[in-house]
Amino acid sequence: MKPLTEQEIRTAFVNCTKGEAKRLAVPRDLAEQPWDDLDFLGWRDPQAPGRAYLATESDGRTVALALRLPATASWQLRRSMCSICMTTHTGGVSLMVAAKAGRAGQQGNSVGAYMCSDLACPLYVRGKGVEGVGARLPESLTVEEKIRRAVVNLAAFIAKVTA
Repeated sequence: MKPLTEQEIRTAFVNCTKGEAKRLAVPRDLAEQPWDDLDFLGWRDPQAPGRAYLATESDGRTVALALRLPATASWQLRRSMCSICMTTHTGGVSLMVAAKAGRAGQQGNSVGAYMCSDLACPLYVRGKGVEGVGARLPESLTVEEKIRRAVVNLAAFIAKVTA
């Protein structure tokens, strides 16, 4: 993924208003991000635990999504699998909900996906994330195939948000 600037990220949001995009928390360490290992940049809002964001390239342009997630409940402490990168975590997967883009989102429509709570999917598929003991199930796929699968899964989620 090519490195993104704060301005590029803020203008790329498809499911929130320009004012909301202007006020949301963007990581201050953009220059230090491992851009070569990222298929998307995901982050949690440190001031609002129920908010998360991601930015990626889709069809040659940058697309960013505002996400909401529920507070951790006791039932979430069981092992769950991320629908993007297929990594399993104990208590580290959350239902991320995105308002749909456009009029549908203004009417309250949303879509969701179970995703790694820390949004570090690109690092997990490359074996560079620390997901805990036994979190990666054995697979015969190569790292490139796992990356491609995660990219396709994320693209399908983005397509649901922007449809």
